[in-house]
Amino acid sequence: METKVVFLDEHDMDEASLMECGKVIREGGLVAFPTETVYGLGANALDGNAVKKIFIAKGRPQDNPLIVHVADIESIKPLVKKIPKVAEKLMESFWPGPLTIILEKTDLIPKETSAGLNSVGIRMPSNEIARKLIKIAEVPIAAPSANISGRPSPTDIERCIEDLFGKIEYIIGGEKCNVGVESTVVDCTEYPPCVLRPGGVTLEMLQEIDKNIYIDPAILNKIEGDFKPKAPGMKYRHYAPKAPLIIVQGDIDKVVDKINEIGEEYRRKGQKVGIIATEETKSLYKSISVVSLGSRLDMDAIAQNLFETLRVFDDEKVDVIFSESFEEKGIGIAVMNRLKKSSGYNIIDV
Repeated sequence: METKVVFLDEHDMDEASLMECGKVIREGGLVAFPTETVYGLGANALDGNAVKKIFIAKGRPQDNPLIVHVADIESIKPLVKKIPKVAEKLMESFWPGPLTIILEKTDLIPKETSAGLNSVGIRMPSNEIARKLIKIAEVPIAAPSANISGRPSPTDIERCIEDLFGKIEYIIGGEKCNVGVESTVVDCTEYPPCVLRPGGVTLEMLQEIDKNIYIDPAILNKIEGDFKPKAPGMKYRHYAPKAPLIIVQGDIDKVVDKINEIGEEYRRKGQKVGIIATEETKSLYKSISVVSLGSRLDMDAIAQNLFETLRVFDDEKVDVIFSESFEEKGIGIAVMNRLKKSSGYNIIDV
């Protein structure tokens, strides 16, 4: 398949290219596009056959539900049975933005989009290119991250091209994603609402709207057994680099010592070691391949840089990656959720 690539400026968009992309979506094709969280791979959310193409292009399990992207609140009404008061408050507070709200769906949403569930996750992205594309397409757009399933999500166009060129009709490039992790997912089909995936809208921010909102304890723990996920990323190993990733957690001085100790054992075996560090610790490591996510005083930057850092280690063809851990509060919950998923819960406590 021929893939067309176009670069757009969020503040000065090429309408002709967007019109062509909107036509591709309406006619059942696939378009990768930027959002504020990560790049998305979009299809007409109301067309089950179009949505099937997403799963094929990504190699994604079909029991993993997709998020539906809309350009305005009015367009949600035909898609869901009701919008509870708490959901309305969350929309008013955080839309457009990195928040997905799960609601009971109508029959307009095909089973391919919802993975057979009676509910659907919906969000309104703040990225201007994304919203303009949805308006021009004139249909809601189902879009998971624009990458091969299980790989680190792309936060720039180069990584979309790396994974999807030749597999889809169009890739739209914009600026680097400024959140860097996927949207927060909140299940509002029951009360109190439950966070099923942490992201840029933190639990603390949500609880300012409703103090009863809580986080699913499974988010930071390995889920055992067979179950049907209500949100993307709950069931499968995700965000994984090619090399095995090991998290070392505990007192930071002990963490640094442990990573240096184990890293040296791998190097003696002739293996290339990658280390995910921070500005405060990067000079303390002996490995050549040390990448800083940023300062621990700026967890937003750490979240923004996480997936690209995992991709960098793929580029460097390291044999193993060690990562420091982060405090599980605020957006740090999202960072640790992604790291734990990336590592398959391979964690060393010191």
